[in-house]
Amino acid sequence: MAKWDVAIRATLIAASLAAAGCGQKMGIAAPAGGGTANSAGAVAGFTTFPDMPMPAAGDIDVERTLIFGTGEAWFGRLVINTPHSTGDMFTFYREGLPGFGWQEVTSVRAATSVLTYTRAERVVTIQVQARTIRGSEISITVSPHGAPASTPTGTVQPRMPVETIR
Repeated sequence: MAKWDVAIRATLIAASLAAAGCGQKMGIAAPAGGGTANSAGAVAGFTTFPDMPMPAAGDIDVERTLIFGTGEAWFGRLVINTPHSTGDMFTFYREGLPGFGWQEVTSVRAATSVLTYTRAERVVTIQVQARTIRGSEISITVSPHGAPASTPTGTVQPRMPVETIR
């Protein structure tokens, strides 16, 4: 009897761990025609985010994603898990964002790489870091661009220039 108890407990523990590892996710579909690859070899995918390149073969982490709005007016946080390396994803976004009208403010390649871009009245910050087992996690945060600070007299103060770090 003790052998069966141990076997049943081991099976239940294994099933629980497997279920816990299966968080909600939504795949990123490949675009019709296969998409286009950049110099890092990552192919752009098609999603409901028409103003941003999305890597193919990735999954949107639904539990950690919070999006408001649609089309090119969305804002919030989008988390993507992808099998691509952090270096490939950094290059993918750095090369891909200008094609969608985004202008680079700054970028830092490190253990957790950060890219910051602006487009019209919005700003995006992308963090790319390695996943525990393989691939990378991409956290994209889009928000409205802040209004310039004004003085008590109502005059607008100029923004401080941001220096690009390479």
